Amino acid sequence: MSPPPWKSGLQERKAAPPTPPLRLRFRFRVAFQVSRLPPPGYLSRRPRALRTNLGNMGKQKKTKKYATMKRMISLRDQRIKEKERMKTKHKKEEDPSTMKEREIPQYPSCLFFQYNTNLGPPYYILVDTNFINFSIKAKLDLVQSMMDCLYAKCVPCITDCVMAEIEKLGQKYRVALRIAKDPRFERLPCSHKGTYADDCLVQRVTQHKCYIVATVDRDLKRRIRKIPGVPIMYISNHRYNIERMPDDYGAPRF
Repeated sequence: MSPPPWKSGLQERKAAPPTPPLRLRFRFRVAFQVSRLPPPGYLSRRPRALRTNLGNMGKQKKTKKYATMKRMISLRDQRIKEKERMKTKHKKEEDPSTMKEREIPQYPSCLFFQYNTNLGPPYYILVDTNFINFSIKAKLDLVQSMMDCLYAKCVPCITDCVMAEIEKLGQKYRVALRIAKDPRFERLPCSHKGTYADDCLVQRVTQHKCYIVATVDRDLKRRIRKIPGVPIMYISNHRYNIERMPDDYGAPRF
């Protein structure tokens, strides 16, 4: 005889298995999530935008290394054959009792410390290209203004390199070319290659300490200041001024 309907529900409840503990619940949940992952061919069937987003979801972005070079094996490496391998240089043992030879640059005998005894009237002045151009701009006569500055006879000298530079400037600087061809200017021939005037003037002044350099160029001034005993003439306040020369009687005092 079957039980009454109101008792059948109670029997079913009693027959139901008990709820699993917390650890088992967590395992079931992980297994359920793993089962929800897409199948292996799912990403290839999705659109490209969605495919890239899903594919890069767990990857770390790597920055490209800048200016990386391939590693080269050194020529003394053991993996290279002995014939092709570079041999190590053995240093010679020096005897401490032997005298060491050193090359010391010989300074000219005309210099007494920084004072140049070769300088004296008449003064020979090497003229740069920009010195002539700025003298024309300031409306100064070269020879007369030099004599007013030094109170002595002055002979302006112009090299072939400076003359070539003025000729290259064209018709705009034809007045400077006419002044450079003045018979009062002494022409100095150049034997070196090229027509770069700054190197020519520095080389000539280094060899011969009997010149004054007239220039307005800052770079050339900086180079000549490193050579002892060479005065520099420049333009300031519409007058010629000279530095590093004790006998500049007519130079303006500041």
